[in-house]
Amino acid sequence: MPRLALRRPGANRALDLVNFFVADVQTGFGPFVAVYLTTHKWTQIEIGYALTLGTMTSLVSQLPAGALVDALRNKRIAASGALVGIIAAALLLAVQPQQLPVLVAQMLHGFASCVMTPAIAAISLHTVGHAALGERLGRNARYASIGNGLAAAVMGATGAYFSTRFVFLLTAALCLPALAALWSIGAGEHARAQTTSRVLDLAGLKRLLVDRRLLIFAICVMLFHLSNAAMLPLAGAEVTMRAGHLANLIIAACIVVPQIVVALMSPWVGRLAETVGRKRLLLLGWGALPLRGLLLAVLPGSWPLVMGQSISGVSAAVFGVLLPLLAADLTLGTSHFNLCMGILGLAMYLGAAVSTTLSGGIADSAGMETAFMVLAAVGAVGFLAVWLAMPETRPDRSSISSAVQE
Repeated sequence: MPRLALRRPGANRALDLVNFFVADVQTGFGPFVAVYLTTHKWTQIEIGYALTLGTMTSLVSQLPAGALVDALRNKRIAASGALVGIIAAALLLAVQPQQLPVLVAQMLHGFASCVMTPAIAAISLHTVGHAALGERLGRNARYASIGNGLAAAVMGATGAYFSTRFVFLLTAALCLPALAALWSIGAGEHARAQTTSRVLDLAGLKRLLVDRRLLIFAICVMLFHLSNAAMLPLAGAEVTMRAGHLANLIIAACIVVPQIVVALMSPWVGRLAETVGRKRLLLLGWGALPLRGLLLAVLPGSWPLVMGQSISGVSAAVFGVLLPLLAADLTLGTSHFNLCMGILGLAMYLGAAVSTTLSGGIADSAGMETAFMVLAAVGAVGFLAVWLAMPETRPDRSSISSAVQE
């Protein structure tokens, strides 16, 4: 099979830029929101309510957003609408940091993010086709990781030297090159081959919902985030107690080092998924979770935590590539790829929501080490679920050919 870079190189470079700029944009809605609202005299309860509203919007929007992207023939329209929504949310935050505009901005961003993720995955599928999707998703993850790291540094610096408001103005501005790159991709030469002729494919929907592979993988995804989501916040709290004024620097390293690992590993994961299959890589990604939890529990001092946290880059690279890749496997020949992404996204949010509450209660009652050990045990259960229950989903060439002909 020819290397991906040689197939429609202009479209692939444009898709690289889309992933880079979208990652930049999403970085602006990370911890900067809490910092910005604090500078405008919001109480922690008010900030928590606003952030929770955004999270809940994302949770309930997973399935509707996936169905919406499925219903649109041109996935670039869905991605463009999401970027316009993010522009509106960023400008609302920058111009009107009062309660109602901020809450509207959080809901806008929550829904737009749920549309953006499956839309980019669908555009990738339409651009390169199923056979080359693994390598394309690896490139997506690499450029998103680079964008995250650079944007965090630039926005942190501009927020410190100018004002936190500038972060959201910059976020809105970065949507413009993202839109330009998005519309330079083109329609996608594999678009017709990857969906059925009917938008509402009832037979394909029924086949998806009764597919035991989807149920098993959704459980594995939930266990992954039940173990993973709380590890960095717990590590940050522990570093703050241990390191004092160096805590911010160490936490920054805990974020940047895994991003470097993701950028280096993701293309390799995408290529390997097409040669050795999905399951072996799932075992690698899910197996890194209990190891990470054990290291965070036993490593002495603050800086060694960075080494333990760096293992999250392995899990993130595998998860970021294989989640949309398995969704494509499970929906090959149907028009419900993005709905499948929504179902898996719902499982991800449910696991993450329980993770932070569970680990916080354990840490308060039994200590940080115990909390890390419990998260490591949950990760081990997820690893066993992949090993014992998850079948290989990589389709053979004949399956892809028959789906294309349909």
